[in-house]
Amino acid sequence: MIELAKIIQKRQAEAQVIEVKSAHEGCPKKLYDTLSSFSNQDSGGTLVFGLNEKKQFEAVGVYDLQDLQKRITEQCNQMEPPVRAVFTIAEYQGVNICCAEIPGIELTKRPCYYKGIGRVKGSYIRVGDADLPMTDYELYAYEAYRAHLHDDERQVERASLKLLNQDKVAAYIHEKKNERPQFSLMEKEQIYEMLNLTREGIPTLAALLNFCVYPQGLFPQLGITAIVVPGYEIGDVGEYNARFIDNKRIEGTIAEMVEEAITFCKRNMKVKTIINPDTGMRDDKTEYPIKAIREAVLNALIHRDYSFHTEGTPVQINFFADRLEIHSPGTLYGRLTVEQLGKVKADLRNPALAVMTESITGAENRYSGIPTIIREMKEWGLPAPVFENRRNEFVVTLYNGSEKSGSMMVAEEVKPYDEGKTPESLLEFCREPKSRNEIAEFLGVKTVFYVMKRYIKPLLESGELAMTMPEKPKSKLQKYYTIFPN
Repeated sequence: MIELAKIIQKRQAEAQVIEVKSAHEGCPKKLYDTLSSFSNQDSGGTLVFGLNEKKQFEAVGVYDLQDLQKRITEQCNQMEPPVRAVFTIAEYQGVNICCAEIPGIELTKRPCYYKGIGRVKGSYIRVGDADLPMTDYELYAYEAYRAHLHDDERQVERASLKLLNQDKVAAYIHEKKNERPQFSLMEKEQIYEMLNLTREGIPTLAALLNFCVYPQGLFPQLGITAIVVPGYEIGDVGEYNARFIDNKRIEGTIAEMVEEAITFCKRNMKVKTIINPDTGMRDDKTEYPIKAIREAVLNALIHRDYSFHTEGTPVQINFFADRLEIHSPGTLYGRLTVEQLGKVKADLRNPALAVMTESITGAENRYSGIPTIIREMKEWGLPAPVFENRRNEFVVTLYNGSEKSGSMMVAEEVKPYDEGKTPESLLEFCREPKSRNEIAEFLGVKTVFYVMKRYIKPLLESGELAMTMPEKPKSKLQKYYTIFPN
């Protein structure tokens, strides 16, 4: 306890698990928010009484050790479930100080809240050194885990079986019949129910996300937004004040979104040329390992929260100059912690959806995704991936090691053309002068800045394209035409 007091005074700050109260003139009257927030985190927390935050955490002592413990206990008993604090007292810098250790409560009993104002208003969560009211989503997450609610299995009343791709559904059922011959003895409606395709004849969310012709017609935000930022943070701008080098909305079934996301990432990754010191052979590597990206995107789509609280939030893929971030709505499910990722068998938030997606995409669903990401980044010679369980989302960050370029990297270049496009096709298109927007439309790319960087600029530098207004290179009226050799 004395060592803790020294650390607080040295750091001049509270922390995720430390709250300081002076208590030299009486017991603080409202400890409910901190009692709630400490109880609702696995590590619990410690209330330290007798240091004055307003005076650089000077040791001022407490008014009465016995009465303080009594009044704190009274407040603990007004929580639901009741909090059982463990007290410690000590003499420090000539005065008496006191600590109340608050244990984290069992997950299935959370949230702990102040009975005086109820569960909705009386539940708190610790964020840094602050106690913040729980959001509706955070309260729901506890209830869903406790009651074993799986939002992927909920009925979608607006949908009908006609919206499903019948060929894909038939192929899925055929596969399951091969695995479970007894399915052949059941009626079609029974099979649909057993495979979680329907609930009482109504399609489930899992079925729509895997087999619907256009899932986003029913759930516009259950897709992916993918951007490439010309800098290190959202808001950085590049040439022509463009906020994004590339910007795409990715829709479709889970399988379709995964493939389109991989295509987007390939299009926006650099290619590094590596010289093998043993063989002298050249080897081209993408900026990030494709397998790692695929696993991260699959995990984000399969394990995200699909409750009503997050229907308006898409998965996000954000490229920055030094990193790639993949954001998945919803925190880690149940008891799982970041430290346990890939090491323990955790409960699935979306079991029906996971089984369907495994069959369609080949996703293993064997808790191998995180180890694969870690292994691939290591084999690429890149920094270890960072996994963050933030307040309302889970984030995977892959760093490209741009600040620690190894001596093995002898060249680095950007692929100038996407699959299906060649310099010849663009030059043929520009026989007659074309604007940036016309070229972007021809290439199927939305962002003009991206078109300039990836397509037009290289051909200008090689002398194969020319500008109609070379004296005004940034003019909105600028057009580009092909220079053919004599």
